[in-house]
Amino acid sequence: MAYAQNFIAVLFISFTFVSTSFSQSILGISPQLLDLFAINRVFRHRKIPNDNALYCDSWRFTVETNNAGLWSRIPERCISFVQDYTTGDRYSSDSAAVADLSLEFANTVKVSNDGMDAWVFDIDETLLSNLPYYVAHGFGSQIFDEIAFDKWVNEANAPAIPASLKLYKELQQRGFTIFLLTGRSEYQRNETEKNMVHAGYRNWERLILRGPSDKGKLATQYKSEKRKELEDEGYRIRGNSGDQWSDLMGFAVAQRSFKLPNPMYYIA
Repeated sequence: MAYAQNFIAVLFISFTFVSTSFSQSILGISPQLLDLFAINRVFRHRKIPNDNALYCDSWRFTVETNNAGLWSRIPERCISFVQDYTTGDRYSSDSAAVADLSLEFANTVKVSNDGMDAWVFDIDETLLSNLPYYVAHGFGSQIFDEIAFDKWVNEANAPAIPASLKLYKELQQRGFTIFLLTGRSEYQRNETEKNMVHAGYRNWERLILRGPSDKGKLATQYKSEKRKELEDEGYRIRGNSGDQWSDLMGFAVAQRSFKLPNPMYYIA
């Protein structure tokens, strides 16, 4: 009964009444309500059954809000959905929205002249996009292959995420000191630096990668420890951008943290 009442309420709100008298009311249905009645939703040039689209969009929501918990690959029924999301306008729009809000916050920070106001960036799916790799590996539907991914990293061809590159440059212009804190390993330093420069990133303060003592640590622990080291050096971590909650949570957290979208994989 409660569901029926809520649905009637939605109908009431969505209807437009155009009338000269109550008895002559004309009932018009809004475009938004017509969309609720659609049998199929179209993503790019492929039709996805409406029940899968709804399920997968809700699943993505639980991922982005960190409610999904530990997961190793996307649901089989969501491969087409994730493909269309990551290669379509929605991903670009979501990334741009996060960047815009990040810059809005940055504009409220009174950046000092001592160079100690810091912004921390993750790299993969934060500054660089590994989408070309995931196109060839099922958009996250396959179990992660570390050897194959390392080969991709060695190619140093990952493109920049446009909204993130713009944010990066805006923050530098405002005087923030940029740190790159990645889960990549120290032996990948040269390839990572080469890729970053090729993608348009310049003049970061420090690139922090996993060393031998960091092997086996969960990302949350590893990145928290590295942020704490920056704080111990006197840096004020104003902002932190990452595509994983493990980039942002733990201790020594930033004044503001910003989560970028990533429905392809999860790192604890």
